[in-house]
Amino acid sequence: MRSNKNTEQAKDKFKEDLTFFDLTNIIVGSIVGADIYIASALTAGMIGPFSIIVWIIAGIMATILALVFAYCSYYVPKVGGPFAFVSYAFDDFFGFLTGWSMWIAEILALPVFAIAFVQYLQYFFPLDSVQQILIKGLFIFALTFINIVGVKAAGKLNDVLTVIKLIPLILLIFGGIFLFVSNPKTLVTNYIPLAPLGLNNFGTALVLIFWAYAGFELGTLPASEVIDPKRTIPKAIATGMMIVTAFYLSTNFVIYGTVKWSALATTSTPLVDVAAVIFGMAGALIMAIGALLSVSGSDEAGVLTTARLSYAMSIDGLFPGIFSKIHPSFGTPYMALLIHGIIAFTLSIFSGLRGLISFSVLNLAFSYLLTCLALIILKKRTEKGLYGQNILPWIGIGVCLYLLYSTSLFDKIVGTALIFFGILLYVFFSPKTDIRHLKELFLSEENIFVRTMERKERFLANFIRLLHKAYRKVRGI
Repeated sequence: MRSNKNTEQAKDKFKEDLTFFDLTNIIVGSIVGADIYIASALTAGMIGPFSIIVWIIAGIMATILALVFAYCSYYVPKVGGPFAFVSYAFDDFFGFLTGWSMWIAEILALPVFAIAFVQYLQYFFPLDSVQQILIKGLFIFALTFINIVGVKAAGKLNDVLTVIKLIPLILLIFGGIFLFVSNPKTLVTNYIPLAPLGLNNFGTALVLIFWAYAGFELGTLPASEVIDPKRTIPKAIATGMMIVTAFYLSTNFVIYGTVKWSALATTSTPLVDVAAVIFGMAGALIMAIGALLSVSGSDEAGVLTTARLSYAMSIDGLFPGIFSKIHPSFGTPYMALLIHGIIAFTLSIFSGLRGLISFSVLNLAFSYLLTCLALIILKKRTEKGLYGQNILPWIGIGVCLYLLYSTSLFDKIVGTALIFFGILLYVFFSPKTDIRHLKELFLSEENIFVRTMERKERFLANFIRLLHKAYRKVRGI
């Protein structure tokens, strides 16, 4: 298969500098960011304190999908993550659709962090529209430059940002627990009633909260730069998800127990407000600084890993060649990083938070869906120690379908249009042998059978064989 060969050739171009600690921090840094500082307020105005239950449900859903990614990365420890998984299991067409959807989702996430950074920066001093644009540009392109200089430098920066940004959350959790022990009435009062607004907005709230858990997939993208990726990537994903889930549940338990849901629904800085109740103005100041560092850490990790996705697609000829250009001195895909920075900066000026988050989840869910299908093909029954690999992808498929269902009608329409646009891109950038193959399929019915049997790996001719293979695996469960 072309994708595997090209990916192996590309592996030598990157240096294996990322350790287990680096990769775990990239995953935690990708997940814990602007979302924890804004999602609590958004969902409080939809379903009230019942949001804490949704955080638990979303965490379970994300962990299931994270394990699917971990097992896929065990079988296919290649640069490109889900793009490599699906390409290996199916063919380049499905791999492209996976990478295309994930690329859109990750690109949409980058400007979210820039917008959130400006919002929290205004806690210290107000900014006019021009100043906000300048700060967004400085924020995005400073992190882009760091990633161009080198993956090791970016990894070490993310290590520092990840550790620092968790400190305010730790203080908030222990401060909240002390508050509840000394004054349990506060906890009871703020959690009753649990669902004052009903559960009509459950699906919408779940989409927004699930986005807070998204990011585990980024840990599989720089596989060729990870030391011993076959062991390190699954271990880092599992460790990162345990850390994130513990912090999210503890933090949100304190948030909804400290401040009334109606007050949370009207604020854009929920954790700052909670810190002010627990620690006073000094605590609010520390939390605001923590928010700025947290947002920076998430965007830095996103910039680092998203560029590797477009690089993997480019070296396979499925994306413009400019995305695969490697800097002669730093050894990083600098053109991909610059293009992503420009797109993120533009979106940060003309887009809003909720729209970006919702549409990002739709594209992520589609990418996750194809990855779950890939694990059904990739898994080996003789492999020991991968518990649940037979059932997890099927549960993951159900999770993805529910997420797709819960997005807005606008997201579904635009998302479908972008998928069709992605198909056109594939037809344009795929090798000409694939296009001639399609022409032959139309001109000769005899060639439909002959070429499908002889050239299994070409374009969509592989699809029937894959369905049959999946059916046989299902019957064998």
